[in-house]
Amino acid sequence: MAKKLPPNPLQSEILQAVSSAKTKAAKVNILREYRNPALVSLLIWNFDESIKSTVPEGKVPYTENDKPIGDGISRLVSNQRMFYNFVEGGNKELTRTRREALFIELLESLHKDEAELLCLVKDKNIGSKYRVTRNVIAEAFEDIVWGNRA
Repeated sequence: MAKKLPPNPLQSEILQAVSSAKTKAAKVNILREYRNPALVSLLIWNFDESIKSTVPEGKVPYTENDKPIGDGISRLVSNQRMFYNFVEGGNKELTRTRREALFIELLESLHKDEAELLCLVKDKNIGSKYRVTRNVIAEAFEDIVWGNRA
């Protein structure tokens, strides 16, 4: 049995619980239990080949937020509406400089674990830290239609 997450967990905590689960069925159950719009968006952004990040690949020069959870930090779940600024076909009005500045501002407002997760997703590299696959996501969230998002 997976350990229970705190109320309103960070997206990184959800994915860590999924990573720690021993079976595909357990991973699917955790994803379903903690489903939220930010988690679904992050997983689609990472695993859907039709989505391309508009933020440059690689390390992002930002200052890690060391504040503890709940200490005035922002969360991905409440910033999900901003994700469109960072993918092709999203906010076309933004200049590259403004887009990158917005991304850094978002990272610096988040708990360091969620900032790291967002950087992994931007580079479609979530699998380097979390043991979760597109097959598991597709089984957990059968309503996701993959592809043709650009």
